[in-house]
Amino acid sequence: MIARRTLLGSAAVGLIAFQSRLASAATRPDATLPNLAAKAVPIGVEERKARLAKVQRLMAEAGIGALLVEPGSSLVYFTGVEWWRSERLTAALIPVEGEVTAVTPYFEAPSIRESLAIPAEVRTWDEHENPLALVVGWLQERKLADKPVAIEETVRLFIVDGLQKALPGVRTVNGAGVVRGCRMHKTPAEIALMQVAADITIAAFRDASKRIKAGMTPADINALIAGATAQLGGKGGDALILLGEASAYPHGSGKPQQVREGEVILLDGGCLVHGYVSDISRSFVFGEPSKRQREVWAQVRQGQQVAFEAAQLGKPCGAVDDAVRGWYEKIGYGPGYRLPGLSHRTGHGIGMDGHEPVNLVHDEATPLAEGMCFSNEPGLYIPGSFGIRLEDCFYMTASGPRWFSTPPSSIDRPFG
Repeated sequence: MIARRTLLGSAAVGLIAFQSRLASAATRPDATLPNLAAKAVPIGVEERKARLAKVQRLMAEAGIGALLVEPGSSLVYFTGVEWWRSERLTAALIPVEGEVTAVTPYFEAPSIRESLAIPAEVRTWDEHENPLALVVGWLQERKLADKPVAIEETVRLFIVDGLQKALPGVRTVNGAGVVRGCRMHKTPAEIALMQVAADITIAAFRDASKRIKAGMTPADINALIAGATAQLGGKGGDALILLGEASAYPHGSGKPQQVREGEVILLDGGCLVHGYVSDISRSFVFGEPSKRQREVWAQVRQGQQVAFEAAQLGKPCGAVDDAVRGWYEKIGYGPGYRLPGLSHRTGHGIGMDGHEPVNLVHDEATPLAEGMCFSNEPGLYIPGSFGIRLEDCFYMTASGPRWFSTPPSSIDRPFG
């Protein structure tokens, strides 16, 4: 910097500093953005107790004695404990009847007790001890050792293997059925939090879009979105930004990208509000869209509508994907997952995780039911040219699907 200042002289340095301040101002979020999360209501104790009652009922119906859950969104869902996964076992043991027990290293116990959002016993193990022996002791004490132990579907193999070695003959079963039976069906409180997250993401995208300039990189645009998201009260906010040809590849390209006149800008992101997420995509053009860009955009928007109308209570989730592919094939795309066309599923479940079971994909037989939440993102991708993805999430009500975020009506008004 000293050498640069000496060569340029004070006047040139002053000009550079002024330009830098202008650029910084252009990338800052609007100072008037409101905190949309300020009045969001977190999940309360009574709702978590109702979740435990439901999972215990499902366990009883399935003949399961206990459910083991390690850190992750399911642990938060049932207990409120936000923890990380390591080689040291921390887990919740949910019996078919009675109070939950948390197992954790001795030195972590104070933090676990502080984090628990439900009444629960805490049992500890020391560093030289086998924590799965502690689990076995608990099962035997509760007279559950001869009943199947359900394992939450994301639990790591070394934990299951350790349990089987500590209690030879133990019957472990997949806990996906009982956990999904709870988490797949969102309550009004959960849907309200997802609605706030969606509102924040749309507002952040709208604010950032007004500040996009020629020559900006994906990192520049992501900084705009992240800054606006934080000011609006959302956590996270990092977005996938695809520019130009990179928009033709659903998860982008490693090639350098920058905003250019007449090229597609694709934004795909979300945020967290009290543990619940949003996931929204918008595609538009920097400058004036071409006739082909307008055509493909309108086709994707119609694809979204086809999916939305196909999402009816009792129908299999796969029927939504089939309806979209049928529409695209009629207008010359595909067939199936072939390109140009839609190379990925129409949508995924969403809630505490950005991607949750189940998906809107061919052959998925799970029937659509009240409280289920999904993304709706039937993008069209033209390799070597561009892609368009519009993504809005919806939830199932007693009268059918309802949007979290309203899809745009025009490529010229991507944020309404």
